[in-house]
Amino acid sequence: MARIGYARVSTLDQDLDHQAERLKAEGCSVVRSEKVSGGSREGRTELDTIIAFLRPGDELVVTRLDRLGRDTRDVLNLVHECEQREAHLTVLDPHVSTRGEMGHVVLTVLGMVAEMERRFIRERQREGIERAKERGAYKGGRRRIDREKVRQLYSEGISAIQIAETLGCSRMQVYRIVAG
Repeated sequence: MARIGYARVSTLDQDLDHQAERLKAEGCSVVRSEKVSGGSREGRTELDTIIAFLRPGDELVVTRLDRLGRDTRDVLNLVHECEQREAHLTVLDPHVSTRGEMGHVVLTVLGMVAEMERRFIRERQREGIERAKERGAYKGGRRRIDREKVRQLYSEGISAIQIAETLGCSRMQVYRIVAG
């Protein structure tokens, strides 16, 4: 029976150290982490790896539910996948586990709250952008990646992985830029 930790942050400039330290302090023998949005399961290869290797009696541990996902359906699907492998899910803040029946109910409610919070954030962000546009203060987000440089390197035959490492972005961003 292993305790496996999963840490996630949404952006490249955020720090995973605090989550990883907390998971190790909680007895996780393995901690996998990634920097990718929690809005969906797409691109979350570390989480997929953990799920694929869960054995009966193992426990997937996250510091907070929103580290696992921000969509109720995704969270419930993850719980279901863990259960199919006869493994458990534990959230540290607030402490909830799927070992008991109440854990399922609490996780469902917390998942719905996380999803609602995500919608509120998007709504406030959209309203703020609209107000800024009305004042003429909004110019749009700044591009973090030199798209022309990506296209140039790609046309020179450099792999997407090498471009991503060189420019400090994800491989998927390289593919999106090249395709667009």
